[in-house]
Amino acid sequence: MKLNLKRPLAFFDLETTGVNVGADRIVEIAILKAMPDGSELIKSMRINPEMPIPLHSSLIHGIYDEDIATAPTFKAVAAELSEFIGDADLAGYNSNRFDIPVILEEFLRAGIDFDMSDRKFVDVQNIFHQMEQRTLRAAYKYYCGKDIINAHSAEADITATYHVLLAQIERYKDVDFEDKQGKISRPVQNDVDALHTFTNMNKPVDFAGRMVFNENEEEIFNFGKHKGKTVEQVFDTEPSYYAWMKQGDFPLYTKKKLDEIWARWSKKKDLLKQERQQLAEANRAKQPPRPQQVQEKAQAAPVKKEKPVVDVTNDMLEQLKMKFGK
Repeated sequence: MKLNLKRPLAFFDLETTGVNVGADRIVEIAILKAMPDGSELIKSMRINPEMPIPLHSSLIHGIYDEDIATAPTFKAVAAELSEFIGDADLAGYNSNRFDIPVILEEFLRAGIDFDMSDRKFVDVQNIFHQMEQRTLRAAYKYYCGKDIINAHSAEADITATYHVLLAQIERYKDVDFEDKQGKISRPVQNDVDALHTFTNMNKPVDFAGRMVFNENEEEIFNFGKHKGKTVEQVFDTEPSYYAWMKQGDFPLYTKKKLDEIWARWSKKKDLLKQERQQLAEANRAKQPPRPQQVQEKAQAAPVKKEKPVVDVTNDMLEQLKMKFGK
């Protein structure tokens, strides 16, 4: 079957030095770009992470320090990767929780603002876990009836993920799903918008899941002592929490979204302060002067001295006649 696409859908998979989104780096990336016309484009490359690869990670994906010694750094290929992905929507296996946050960190380190504002995100694992709950290897076996050859190779994994999604759409297109609220729907459709909605039920703000949207589309914290509170509410009561997060070991993209919310909140506070000042000035202008103010003003006003009255004499009249010739 063929995916029903309005624009390209880029499946991607990462092999990394570890699982810490903020600290670990990419050692291999593979992207399969499914096009609306049914064609497929693939880009795969090794990346020098500019740090040693821990042995336990190498044992999983089979990539060792010597394998990437001459590979380009992510910064060197960031522009090329960004251009290849273009405006495509994104898809992957566990991509919402791991691959998307990691690649966003890498783009930010490279100085590229990879725009996420208008993209859809399809996490194949979320479909699988909500419908069947298994691993990628089991998913491929279950849906496609095959074993993954060369598992934990980025290209093999991402190709398997692509074919699993095709099989999921075929299998579940007429299958009912009941959510936690008891609402029944058929969410697995050959439509990226529908798949985006179904695989992003937590509505992450920053993809690392530190902040999510609530039912009112407000950003709320999803961890720590302020879990469940709106971010702006926390800024109102404890603005130092912003500085704590900025200085803490949080992903760069989490801090980027936090900055956006802080800027919006600060602008609201400034506007509210201006409105209060203007209202106070207007109220002062409308109030009549108090009796004490009137008395103080009268006391402060300068008193004009009156000239003494002088009687007119005959000599004065004679002098005026001589002066004006009368």
